[in-house]
Amino acid sequence: MNIDDLKKKVQDSYNNWNENTYKKTISKFPERLKNFTTLSFTEVKPLYLPTDSSLENYNENLSYPGAYPFTRGVQPTMYRGRFWTMRQYAGFGTAKESNERYRYLLSQGQSGLSVAFDLPTQIGYDSDDSMALGEVGKVGVAIDTLADMEILFDQIPLDKVSTSMTINAPASVLLAMYIAVAEKQGVGRDKISGTIQNDILKEYVARGTYIYPPKPSMRLITNIFEFCSKEIPKWNTISISGYHIREAGSTAAQEVGFTLADGMAYVHAAINAGLDVDEFAGQLSFFFNAHNDLFEEIAKYRAARRLWAKIMKERFGAKKDKSMMLRFHTQTAGSTLTAQQVDNNIIRVTIQTLAAVLGGTQSLHTNSRDEALALPTEESVKIALRTQQIVAYESGVTNTIDPLAGSYYIESLTDQIEKEAEEYINKIDAMGGVINAIEAGYIQTEIQKSAYRFNHELESNERTVVGVNKFAENEEKNNNLLKIDEKVQREQIEFLNKIRAQRNNNEVKTKLDALRKAAEGTDNVMPYILDAVKVYASIGEICNTMREVFGEYKERVVI
Repeated sequence: MNIDDLKKKVQDSYNNWNENTYKKTISKFPERLKNFTTLSFTEVKPLYLPTDSSLENYNENLSYPGAYPFTRGVQPTMYRGRFWTMRQYAGFGTAKESNERYRYLLSQGQSGLSVAFDLPTQIGYDSDDSMALGEVGKVGVAIDTLADMEILFDQIPLDKVSTSMTINAPASVLLAMYIAVAEKQGVGRDKISGTIQNDILKEYVARGTYIYPPKPSMRLITNIFEFCSKEIPKWNTISISGYHIREAGSTAAQEVGFTLADGMAYVHAAINAGLDVDEFAGQLSFFFNAHNDLFEEIAKYRAARRLWAKIMKERFGAKKDKSMMLRFHTQTAGSTLTAQQVDNNIIRVTIQTLAAVLGGTQSLHTNSRDEALALPTEESVKIALRTQQIVAYESGVTNTIDPLAGSYYIESLTDQIEKEAEEYINKIDAMGGVINAIEAGYIQTEIQKSAYRFNHELESNERTVVGVNKFAENEEKNNNLLKIDEKVQREQIEFLNKIRAQRNNNEVKTKLDALRKAAEGTDNVMPYILDAVKVYASIGEICNTMREVFGEYKERVVI
Protein backbone atom coordinates (compact mmCIF):
# COMPACT_ATOMS: atom_id res chain seq x y z
CA MET A 1 0.00 0.00 0.00
CA ASN A 2 1.52 3.33 -1.02
CA ILE A 3 1.52 6.38 1.21
CA ASP A 4 -1.46 8.06 -0.51
CA ASP A 5 -3.62 4.95 -0.19
CA LEU A 6 -2.60 4.62 3.45
CA LYS A 7 -3.52 8.24 4.16
CA LYS A 8 -6.92 7.76 2.54
CA LYS A 9 -7.56 4.59 4.54
CA VAL A 10 -6.73 6.30 7.82
CA GLN A 11 -8.76 9.40 6.96
CA ASP A 12 -11.82 7.38 5.88
CA SER A 13 -11.63 5.38 9.10
CA TYR A 14 -11.34 8.57 11.15
CA ASN A 15 -14.27 10.25 9.39
CA ASN A 16 -16.49 7.27 10.20
CA TRP A 17 -15.35 7.20 13.85
CA ASN A 18 -15.69 10.96 14.21
CA GLU A 19 -19.21 11.08 12.80
CA ASN A 20 -20.61 8.08 14.66
CA THR A 21 -18.86 8.34 17.99
CA TYR A 22 -17.07 11.54 18.88
CA LYS A 23 -19.74 14.07 17.94
CA LYS A 24 -22.50 12.17 19.74
CA THR A 25 -20.45 11.88 22.91
CA ILE A 26 -18.98 15.38 23.00
CA SER A 27 -22.46 16.91 22.81
CA LYS A 28 -23.02 15.69 26.40
CA PHE A 29 -20.24 17.97 27.67
CA PRO A 30 -20.86 21.47 26.28
CA GLU A 31 -18.46 23.03 28.78
CA ARG A 32 -15.60 21.25 26.99
CA LEU A 33 -17.05 21.74 23.49
CA LYS A 34 -14.87 24.61 22.42
CA ASN A 35 -11.76 25.21 20.36
CA PHE A 36 -8.56 24.85 22.34
CA THR A 37 -5.26 26.51 21.58
CA THR A 38 -1.78 26.36 23.03
CA LEU A 39 -0.58 29.28 25.18
CA SER A 40 0.86 30.68 21.94
CA PHE A 41 -2.60 30.49 20.29
CA THR A 42 -1.91 27.51 18.02
CA GLU A 43 -5.09 25.52 17.42
CA VAL A 44 -5.21 22.09 19.06
CA LYS A 45 -7.27 19.37 17.37
CA PRO A 46 -9.36 17.10 19.60
CA LEU A 47 -7.61 14.03 18.18
CA TYR A 48 -4.42 13.49 16.21
CA LEU A 49 -3.93 10.69 13.68
CA PRO A 50 -1.12 9.28 11.51
CA THR A 51 -2.35 11.59 8.73
CA ASP A 52 -1.21 14.52 10.87
CA SER A 53 2.40 13.32 10.63
CA SER A 54 4.66 11.52 8.16
CA LEU A 55 2.90 8.18 8.75
CA GLU A 56 6.30 6.52 9.19
CA ASN A 57 5.16 5.08 12.51
CA TYR A 58 1.65 4.13 11.38
CA ASN A 59 0.20 1.36 13.53
CA GLU A 60 -2.97 -0.01 11.98
CA ASN A 61 -3.89 -1.75 15.24
CA LEU A 62 -3.68 1.41 17.34
CA SER A 63 -7.38 2.12 16.78
CA TYR A 64 -9.24 5.12 18.22
CA PRO A 65 -10.18 6.18 21.74
CA GLY A 66 -13.37 4.45 22.82
CA ALA A 67 -12.84 1.60 20.34
CA TYR A 68 -11.44 -1.91 20.84
CA PRO A 69 -8.76 -2.63 22.04
CA PHE A 70 -8.95 0.75 23.82
CA THR A 71 -5.20 1.47 23.70
CA ARG A 72 -5.99 5.18 23.31
CA GLY A 73 -8.61 5.30 26.07
CA VAL A 74 -11.97 3.85 27.03
CA GLN A 75 -14.04 6.92 26.13
CA PRO A 76 -14.22 8.42 22.64
CA THR A 77 -13.75 11.93 23.98
CA MET A 78 -11.55 11.31 27.04
CA TYR A 79 -10.73 14.68 28.67
CA ARG A 80 -12.11 16.67 25.73
CA GLY A 81 -15.41 15.45 27.14
CA ARG A 82 -14.84 15.75 30.86
CA PHE A 83 -11.95 15.50 33.30
CA TRP A 84 -11.17 12.48 35.41
CA THR A 85 -12.77 12.33 38.87
CA MET A 86 -10.53 14.09 41.37
CA ARG A 87 -10.97 11.74 44.29
CA GLN A 88 -8.71 12.45 47.28
CA TYR A 89 -8.26 9.48 49.64
CA ALA A 90 -9.13 10.64 53.16
CA GLY A 91 -10.31 9.43 56.52
CA PHE A 92 -8.99 9.57 60.07
CA GLY A 93 -10.18 9.56 63.66
CA THR A 94 -13.92 9.53 64.13
CA ALA A 95 -16.65 9.69 61.50
CA LYS A 96 -17.35 13.30 62.52
CA GLU A 97 -13.74 14.40 61.90
CA SER A 98 -13.62 12.63 58.54
CA ASN A 99 -16.96 14.10 57.49
CA GLU A 100 -15.53 17.57 58.11
CA ARG A 101 -12.51 16.75 55.89
CA TYR A 102 -14.78 15.39 53.11
CA ARG A 103 -16.94 18.48 53.09
CA TYR A 104 -13.82 20.67 53.03
CA LEU A 105 -12.43 18.77 50.03
CA LEU A 106 -15.75 18.99 48.17
CA SER A 107 -15.82 22.73 48.81
CA GLN A 108 -12.33 22.98 47.27
CA GLY A 109 -13.42 21.39 43.99
CA GLN A 110 -12.94 17.66 44.62
CA SER A 111 -15.43 15.73 42.49
CA GLY A 112 -15.66 12.40 44.34
CA LEU A 113 -14.95 10.87 47.74
CA SER A 114 -12.44 8.15 48.63
CA VAL A 115 -12.75 6.67 52.11
CA ALA A 116 -9.79 5.40 54.12
CA PHE A 117 -10.76 3.04 56.96
CA ASP A 118 -8.69 2.29 60.06
CA LEU A 119 -7.03 -1.11 60.45
CA PRO A 120 -9.63 -2.61 62.84
CA THR A 121 -12.38 -1.80 60.32
CA GLN A 122 -10.28 -3.24 57.48
CA ILE A 123 -10.02 -6.61 59.20
CA GLY A 124 -13.49 -6.72 60.70
CA TYR A 125 -12.92 -5.86 64.35
CA ASP A 126 -14.93 -3.49 66.53
CA SER A 127 -13.11 -0.61 68.19
CA ASP A 128 -13.36 -2.26 71.62
CA ASP A 129 -11.80 -5.53 70.45
CA SER A 130 -8.41 -6.33 72.01
CA MET A 131 -7.01 -6.59 68.46
CA ALA A 132 -7.92 -2.92 67.87
CA LEU A 133 -5.90 -1.53 70.77
CA GLY A 134 -3.82 1.45 69.68
CA GLU A 135 -5.09 1.41 66.08
CA VAL A 136 -8.52 3.05 66.26
CA GLY A 137 -8.76 5.99 63.85
CA LYS A 138 -5.02 5.97 63.12
CA VAL A 139 -4.70 5.19 59.40
CA GLY A 140 -8.31 5.87 58.50
CA VAL A 141 -11.75 6.43 59.94
CA ALA A 142 -13.20 4.05 62.54
CA ILE A 143 -16.52 2.48 61.52
CA ASP A 144 -18.29 0.14 63.92
CA THR A 145 -21.98 0.41 63.01
CA LEU A 146 -24.39 2.06 60.62
CA ALA A 147 -24.53 5.00 63.05
CA ASP A 148 -20.90 5.84 62.20
CA MET A 149 -21.65 5.71 58.46
CA GLU A 150 -24.63 8.01 58.93
CA ILE A 151 -22.31 10.57 60.54
CA LEU A 152 -19.58 10.01 57.93
CA PHE A 153 -21.89 11.02 55.08
CA ASP A 154 -23.93 13.65 56.91
CA GLN A 155 -24.83 16.55 54.55
CA ILE A 156 -23.25 14.72 51.61
CA PRO A 157 -25.89 13.84 48.97
CA LEU A 158 -25.14 10.29 47.81
CA ASP A 159 -27.11 10.71 44.58
CA LYS A 160 -24.73 13.51 43.53
CA VAL A 161 -21.34 12.39 44.90
CA SER A 162 -19.69 9.09 43.96
CA THR A 163 -17.71 7.31 46.66
CA SER A 164 -14.79 4.92 46.52
CA MET A 165 -14.21 2.77 49.60
CA THR A 166 -10.83 1.14 50.13
CA ILE A 167 -12.10 -1.96 51.86
CA ASN A 168 -11.52 -5.62 51.04
CA ALA A 169 -12.27 -8.50 53.42
CA PRO A 170 -15.36 -6.78 54.96
CA ALA A 171 -16.33 -5.01 51.70
CA SER A 172 -19.79 -6.60 51.77
CA VAL A 173 -20.48 -5.03 55.19
CA LEU A 174 -19.34 -1.51 54.27
CA LEU A 175 -21.24 -1.65 50.99
CA ALA A 176 -24.37 -2.68 52.91
CA MET A 177 -23.88 0.25 55.30
CA TYR A 178 -23.49 2.65 52.35
CA ILE A 179 -26.72 1.37 50.78
CA ALA A 180 -28.53 1.78 54.10
CA VAL A 181 -27.28 5.38 54.51
CA ALA A 182 -28.40 6.22 50.96
CA GLU A 183 -31.86 4.79 51.63
CA LYS A 184 -32.10 6.88 54.81
CA GLN A 185 -31.33 9.92 52.63
CA GLY A 186 -34.13 8.88 50.28
CA VAL A 187 -31.68 7.90 47.52
CA GLY A 188 -32.62 4.79 45.55
CA ARG A 189 -30.15 2.01 44.87
CA ASP A 190 -30.21 2.81 41.17
CA LYS A 191 -28.97 6.35 41.91
CA ILE A 192 -25.85 5.65 43.99
CA SER A 193 -22.47 5.31 42.30
CA GLY A 194 -19.00 4.44 43.44
CA THR A 195 -16.56 1.61 43.99
CA ILE A 196 -15.53 -0.87 46.64
CA GLN A 197 -11.98 -2.18 46.35
CA ASN A 198 -13.10 -5.73 47.26
CA ASP A 199 -9.87 -7.26 45.86
CA ILE A 200 -8.91 -9.99 48.31
CA LEU A 201 -6.33 -11.76 46.13
CA LYS A 202 -3.83 -8.92 46.33
CA GLU A 203 -4.24 -8.96 50.12
CA TYR A 204 -2.74 -12.44 50.21
CA VAL A 205 0.10 -11.24 47.95
CA ALA A 206 1.04 -7.74 49.03
CA ARG A 207 -1.02 -6.13 51.78
CA GLY A 208 -2.30 -8.53 54.45
CA THR A 209 -5.74 -7.24 55.47
CA TYR A 210 -7.50 -10.53 54.84
CA ILE A 211 -9.94 -12.37 57.11
CA TYR A 212 -11.23 -15.53 55.45
CA PRO A 213 -9.50 -18.19 53.32
CA PRO A 214 -9.55 -17.75 49.51
CA LYS A 215 -12.57 -19.96 48.72
CA PRO A 216 -15.15 -18.23 50.98
CA SER A 217 -13.58 -14.87 50.13
CA MET A 218 -14.22 -15.52 46.44
CA ARG A 219 -17.79 -16.52 47.29
CA LEU A 220 -18.35 -13.18 49.03
CA ILE A 221 -16.97 -11.33 46.02
CA THR A 222 -19.16 -13.18 43.52
CA ASN A 223 -22.16 -12.63 45.82
CA ILE A 224 -21.45 -8.89 45.57
CA PHE A 225 -21.15 -9.14 41.76
CA GLU A 226 -24.54 -10.83 41.55
CA PHE A 227 -26.26 -8.51 44.02
CA CYS A 228 -24.96 -5.30 42.41
CA SER A 229 -25.68 -6.42 38.84
CA LYS A 230 -29.35 -6.57 39.83
CA GLU A 231 -29.64 -3.90 42.53
CA ILE A 232 -26.95 -1.22 42.03
CA PRO A 233 -26.25 -0.81 38.31
CA LYS A 234 -23.95 2.21 38.68
CA TRP A 235 -21.68 0.60 41.27
CA ASN A 236 -18.21 -0.73 40.49
CA THR A 237 -18.20 -4.03 42.34
CA ILE A 238 -14.43 -4.42 42.54
CA SER A 239 -11.29 -2.37 42.06
CA ILE A 240 -8.75 -4.96 41.00
CA SER A 241 -5.63 -3.52 42.48
CA GLY A 242 -2.11 -3.35 41.14
CA TYR A 243 -1.33 -0.42 43.42
CA HIS A 244 -0.23 -2.47 46.40
CA ILE A 245 1.65 -4.91 44.18
CA ARG A 246 3.72 -1.98 42.89
CA GLU A 247 4.13 -0.54 46.39
CA ALA A 248 5.55 -3.91 47.47
CA GLY A 249 8.29 -3.50 44.86
CA SER A 250 7.06 -4.99 41.59
CA THR A 251 8.04 -3.77 38.13
CA ALA A 252 5.50 -2.09 35.84
CA ALA A 253 5.04 -5.29 33.80
CA GLN A 254 4.57 -7.35 36.98
CA GLU A 255 1.97 -4.86 38.19
CA VAL A 256 0.01 -5.33 34.95
CA GLY A 257 0.50 -9.09 34.69
CA PHE A 258 -0.34 -9.98 38.30
CA THR A 259 -3.27 -7.54 38.45
CA LEU A 260 -4.87 -8.84 35.26
CA ALA A 261 -4.29 -12.42 36.45
CA ASP A 262 -6.24 -11.53 39.61
CA GLY A 263 -8.95 -10.02 37.40
CA MET A 264 -9.17 -13.21 35.38
CA ALA A 265 -9.61 -15.22 38.59
CA TYR A 266 -12.57 -13.04 39.59
CA VAL A 267 -14.14 -13.42 36.15
CA HIS A 268 -13.69 -17.21 36.28
CA ALA A 269 -15.23 -17.33 39.77
CA ALA A 270 -18.25 -15.30 38.69
CA ILE A 271 -18.81 -17.42 35.57
CA ASN A 272 -18.48 -20.60 37.66
CA ALA A 273 -21.11 -19.17 40.01
CA GLY A 274 -23.52 -19.00 37.06
CA LEU A 275 -23.20 -15.35 36.01
CA ASP A 276 -22.99 -14.33 32.36
CA VAL A 277 -19.80 -12.38 31.64
CA ASP A 278 -21.66 -9.45 30.06
CA GLU A 279 -23.91 -9.18 33.15
CA PHE A 280 -21.10 -8.25 35.53
CA ALA A 281 -17.92 -7.41 33.60
CA GLY A 282 -18.98 -3.82 32.95
CA GLN A 283 -18.94 -3.21 36.72
CA LEU A 284 -15.33 -4.32 37.15
CA SER A 285 -12.74 -1.59 37.64
CA PHE A 286 -9.01 -1.46 38.30
CA PHE A 287 -6.64 0.48 40.54
CA PHE A 288 -3.07 1.25 39.48
CA ASN A 289 -0.02 2.97 40.87
CA ALA A 290 1.53 6.08 39.28
CA HIS A 291 5.29 5.85 39.73
CA ASN A 292 8.16 8.18 38.82
CA ASP A 293 9.19 6.96 35.35
CA LEU A 294 6.83 9.14 33.33
CA PHE A 295 6.88 7.34 29.99
CA GLU A 296 6.97 3.83 31.42
CA GLU A 297 3.87 4.58 33.48
CA ILE A 298 1.99 6.01 30.48
CA ALA A 299 2.87 2.92 28.45
CA LYS A 300 1.83 0.68 31.35
CA TYR A 301 -1.74 2.00 31.37
CA ARG A 302 -2.05 1.70 27.59
CA ALA A 303 -0.70 -1.87 27.64
CA ALA A 304 -3.05 -2.87 30.47
CA ARG A 305 -6.09 -1.56 28.58
CA ARG A 306 -5.15 -3.37 25.39
CA LEU A 307 -4.29 -6.66 27.08
CA TRP A 308 -7.46 -6.72 29.21
CA ALA A 309 -9.63 -6.03 26.15
CA LYS A 310 -8.07 -8.99 24.35
CA ILE A 311 -8.43 -11.25 27.40
CA MET A 312 -12.11 -10.42 27.84
CA LYS A 313 -12.92 -10.83 24.16
CA GLU A 314 -10.78 -13.85 23.31
CA ARG A 315 -10.74 -15.83 26.57
CA PHE A 316 -14.12 -15.04 28.05
CA GLY A 317 -16.17 -14.32 24.96
CA ALA A 318 -17.37 -10.90 26.11
CA LYS A 319 -19.54 -9.21 23.50
CA LYS A 320 -20.29 -5.80 25.01
CA ASP A 321 -17.68 -3.07 24.63
CA LYS A 322 -18.15 -2.13 28.29
CA SER A 323 -17.18 -5.66 29.32
CA MET A 324 -13.83 -5.26 27.54
CA MET A 325 -12.97 -1.81 28.87
CA LEU A 326 -10.34 -1.52 31.55
CA ARG A 327 -11.49 1.48 33.58
CA PHE A 328 -9.12 2.45 36.36
CA HIS A 329 -8.43 4.68 39.32
CA THR A 330 -4.87 5.82 39.96
CA GLN A 331 -3.05 6.83 43.12
CA THR A 332 0.37 8.41 43.09
CA ALA A 333 3.10 6.20 44.58
CA GLY A 334 3.31 6.34 48.34
CA SER A 335 6.56 4.38 48.25
CA THR A 336 8.29 7.23 46.40
CA LEU A 337 7.53 9.82 49.08
CA THR A 338 10.54 10.71 51.21
CA ALA A 339 10.67 11.84 54.82
CA GLN A 340 13.65 13.99 53.83
CA GLN A 341 12.95 17.35 52.13
CA VAL A 342 9.19 16.72 52.06
CA ASP A 343 8.47 19.57 49.63
CA ASN A 344 10.29 17.56 46.94
CA ASN A 345 7.34 15.19 47.12
CA ILE A 346 5.15 17.85 45.49
CA ILE A 347 7.30 17.58 42.34
CA ARG A 348 7.24 13.78 42.43
CA VAL A 349 3.46 13.79 42.72
CA THR A 350 3.18 16.24 39.82
CA ILE A 351 5.18 13.93 37.54
CA GLN A 352 3.05 10.98 38.63
CA THR A 353 -0.13 12.99 38.04
CA LEU A 354 1.00 13.71 34.48
CA ALA A 355 1.66 10.00 33.95
CA ALA A 356 -1.83 9.04 35.10
CA VAL A 357 -3.52 11.71 32.99
CA LEU A 358 -1.47 11.09 29.86
CA GLY A 359 -2.19 7.40 30.40
CA GLY A 360 -5.95 7.99 30.45
CA THR A 361 -7.04 7.42 34.05
CA GLN A 362 -10.73 7.69 35.03
CA SER A 363 -10.08 8.98 38.55
CA LEU A 364 -7.05 10.06 40.54
CA HIS A 365 -5.81 10.54 44.08
CA THR A 366 -2.68 12.63 44.56
CA ASN A 367 -0.64 11.94 47.70
CA SER A 368 0.30 14.77 50.02
CA ARG A 369 3.85 15.96 50.62
CA ASP A 370 3.98 14.95 54.32
CA GLU A 371 2.56 11.41 54.08
CA ALA A 372 5.96 9.78 54.63
CA LEU A 373 5.74 11.22 58.14
CA ALA A 374 2.06 11.22 59.12
CA LEU A 375 -1.49 11.57 57.89
CA PRO A 376 -1.64 14.72 55.75
CA THR A 377 -2.54 18.11 57.11
CA GLU A 378 -5.37 20.10 55.55
CA GLU A 379 -2.85 22.43 53.86
CA SER A 380 -0.98 19.48 52.32
CA VAL A 381 -4.20 17.91 51.07
CA LYS A 382 -5.14 21.18 49.37
CA ILE A 383 -1.77 21.36 47.56
CA ALA A 384 -2.26 17.76 46.38
CA LEU A 385 -5.72 18.58 45.03
CA ARG A 386 -4.47 21.80 43.41
CA THR A 387 -1.81 19.71 41.62
CA GLN A 388 -4.58 17.81 39.81
CA GLN A 389 -6.47 21.01 39.05
CA ILE A 390 -3.42 22.78 37.59
CA VAL A 391 -2.68 19.80 35.35
CA ALA A 392 -6.34 19.74 34.26
CA TYR A 393 -6.84 23.43 33.61
CA GLU A 394 -3.40 24.89 32.88
CA SER A 395 -1.01 22.30 31.42
CA GLY A 396 -2.69 21.78 28.04
CA VAL A 397 -2.33 17.98 28.24
CA THR A 398 -6.10 17.56 28.39
CA ASN A 399 -6.82 19.55 25.23
CA THR A 400 -6.30 16.64 22.87
CA ILE A 401 -6.98 12.94 23.27
CA ASP A 402 -4.00 10.63 23.95
CA PRO A 403 -1.38 13.16 22.81
CA LEU A 404 1.52 10.67 22.94
CA ALA A 405 -0.01 8.09 20.59
CA GLY A 406 2.40 7.18 17.80
CA SER A 407 5.52 8.15 19.76
CA TYR A 408 8.24 5.66 18.85
CA TYR A 409 9.26 5.35 22.51
CA ILE A 410 5.72 5.13 23.94
CA GLU A 411 4.54 2.56 21.40
CA SER A 412 7.67 0.44 21.90
CA LEU A 413 7.31 0.55 25.69
CA THR A 414 3.61 -0.28 25.41
CA ASP A 415 4.37 -3.34 23.30
CA GLN A 416 7.17 -4.45 25.64
CA ILE A 417 5.10 -4.15 28.83
CA GLU A 418 2.19 -5.96 27.20
CA LYS A 419 4.52 -8.78 26.10
CA GLU A 420 6.13 -9.16 29.55
CA ALA A 421 2.78 -8.98 31.37
CA GLU A 422 1.33 -11.64 29.07
CA GLU A 423 4.31 -13.90 29.81
CA TYR A 424 3.56 -13.65 33.54
CA ILE A 425 -0.10 -14.46 32.92
CA ASN A 426 0.88 -17.52 30.88
CA LYS A 427 3.18 -18.73 33.70
CA ILE A 428 0.32 -18.34 36.19
CA ASP A 429 -2.03 -20.19 33.83
CA ALA A 430 0.47 -23.06 33.68
CA MET A 431 0.43 -23.24 37.49
CA GLY A 432 -3.35 -23.66 37.49
CA GLY A 433 -4.36 -20.08 38.16
CA VAL A 434 -3.58 -17.20 40.47
CA ILE A 435 -4.68 -18.86 43.74
CA ASN A 436 -2.27 -21.74 43.11
CA ALA A 437 0.45 -19.22 42.24
CA ILE A 438 -0.19 -17.33 45.49
CA GLU A 439 -0.21 -20.50 47.60
CA ALA A 440 3.05 -21.61 45.97
CA GLY A 441 4.60 -18.21 46.76
CA TYR A 442 5.42 -17.55 43.09
CA ILE A 443 3.96 -14.05 42.84
CA GLN A 444 5.35 -12.96 46.20
CA THR A 445 8.82 -14.21 45.27
CA GLU A 446 8.83 -12.40 41.91
CA ILE A 447 7.87 -9.14 43.61
CA GLN A 448 10.53 -9.64 46.30
CA LYS A 449 13.23 -10.15 43.65
CA SER A 450 12.28 -6.88 41.92
CA ALA A 451 12.13 -4.99 45.22
CA TYR A 452 15.56 -6.32 46.22
CA ARG A 453 17.08 -5.32 42.90
CA PHE A 454 15.72 -1.77 43.12
CA ASN A 455 16.88 -1.29 46.72
CA HIS A 456 20.32 -2.69 45.91
CA GLU A 457 20.68 -0.17 43.07
CA LEU A 458 19.55 2.61 45.41
CA GLU A 459 21.97 1.66 48.17
CA SER A 460 24.85 1.34 45.69
CA ASN A 461 23.99 4.78 44.23
CA GLU A 462 23.21 3.32 40.81
CA ARG A 463 19.86 5.08 41.19
CA THR A 464 19.37 8.53 42.64
CA VAL A 465 16.64 9.72 44.97
CA VAL A 466 17.06 13.45 45.46
CA GLY A 467 17.43 14.40 49.10
CA VAL A 468 18.11 10.80 50.17
CA ASN A 469 21.29 9.48 48.55
CA LYS A 470 22.17 12.70 46.71
CA PHE A 471 21.71 16.42 47.53
CA ALA A 472 20.95 15.54 51.17
CA GLU A 473 20.65 18.23 53.84
CA ASN A 474 20.55 18.42 57.60
CA GLU A 475 16.96 19.14 58.48
CA GLU A 476 15.12 20.28 61.57
CA LYS A 477 12.36 18.06 62.92
CA ASN A 478 8.97 18.79 61.30
CA ASN A 479 6.45 19.53 64.06
CA ASN A 480 3.64 20.64 61.75
CA LEU A 481 2.11 17.16 61.45
CA LEU A 482 -1.38 15.82 61.92
CA LYS A 483 -1.60 13.73 65.09
CA ILE A 484 -4.54 11.54 66.11
CA ASP A 485 -5.51 12.16 69.72
CA GLU A 486 -5.48 9.03 71.90
CA LYS A 487 -8.96 9.98 73.15
CA VAL A 488 -10.37 8.92 69.75
CA GLN A 489 -10.39 5.25 70.79
CA ARG A 490 -12.11 6.04 74.09
CA GLU A 491 -14.77 8.20 72.39
CA GLN A 492 -15.34 5.59 69.69
CA ILE A 493 -15.85 2.81 72.25
CA GLU A 494 -18.25 5.00 74.25
CA PHE A 495 -20.29 5.67 71.11
CA LEU A 496 -20.33 1.97 70.17
CA ASN A 497 -21.59 1.03 73.65
CA LYS A 498 -24.28 3.71 73.37
CA ILE A 499 -25.52 2.22 70.08
CA ARG A 500 -25.53 -1.29 71.57
CA ALA A 501 -27.64 -0.04 74.47
CA GLN A 502 -30.13 1.76 72.22
CA ARG A 503 -30.68 -0.87 69.52
CA ASN A 504 -33.02 -3.86 69.67
CA ASN A 505 -30.58 -6.64 70.57
CA ASN A 506 -33.13 -9.38 69.99
CA GLU A 507 -33.45 -8.15 66.41
CA VAL A 508 -29.67 -8.12 66.07
CA LYS A 509 -29.45 -11.73 67.26
CA THR A 510 -32.20 -12.80 64.84
CA LYS A 511 -30.50 -11.15 61.87
CA LEU A 512 -27.07 -12.56 62.75
CA ASP A 513 -28.55 -16.07 63.11
CA ALA A 514 -30.10 -15.70 59.64
CA LEU A 515 -26.74 -14.57 58.25
CA ARG A 516 -25.01 -17.58 59.81
CA LYS A 517 -27.47 -19.98 58.18
CA ALA A 518 -27.03 -18.25 54.80
CA ALA A 519 -23.24 -18.49 55.10
CA GLU A 520 -23.53 -22.19 55.93
CA GLY A 521 -25.68 -22.72 52.83
CA THR A 522 -25.47 -21.43 49.28
CA ASP A 523 -27.66 -18.30 49.42
CA ASN A 524 -26.28 -14.92 48.41
CA VAL A 525 -25.27 -13.41 51.77
CA MET A 526 -25.60 -9.74 50.75
CA PRO A 527 -29.32 -9.37 51.63
CA TYR A 528 -28.65 -10.94 55.05
CA ILE A 529 -25.71 -8.62 55.73
CA LEU A 530 -27.87 -5.66 54.73
CA ASP A 531 -30.60 -6.78 57.15
CA ALA A 532 -28.05 -7.05 59.97
CA VAL A 533 -26.56 -3.65 59.21
CA LYS A 534 -29.97 -1.98 59.29
CA VAL A 535 -30.59 -3.11 62.89
CA TYR A 536 -27.14 -1.70 63.85
CA ALA A 537 -25.24 -4.96 64.16
CA SER A 538 -21.56 -4.02 64.34
CA ILE A 539 -18.90 -4.87 61.80
CA GLY A 540 -17.21 -7.11 64.36
CA GLU A 541 -20.42 -9.01 65.08
CA ILE A 542 -21.13 -9.54 61.38
CA CYS A 543 -17.56 -10.56 60.50
CA ASN A 544 -17.28 -12.84 63.54
CA THR A 545 -20.51 -14.57 62.49
CA MET A 546 -18.91 -15.36 59.14
CA ARG A 547 -15.58 -16.23 60.81
CA GLU A 548 -17.41 -18.99 62.70
CA VAL A 549 -18.53 -20.48 59.38
CA PHE A 550 -15.63 -19.69 57.03
CA GLY A 551 -12.66 -19.75 59.39
CA GLU A 552 -9.62 -17.43 59.15
CA TYR A 553 -6.77 -17.46 56.65
CA LYS A 554 -3.28 -18.19 57.95
CA GLU A 555 -0.46 -17.07 55.70
CA ARG A 556 1.89 -19.72 54.39
CA VAL A 557 5.49 -18.77 54.98
CA VAL A 558 7.62 -19.41 51.89
CA ILE A 559 11.38 -19.60 52.51
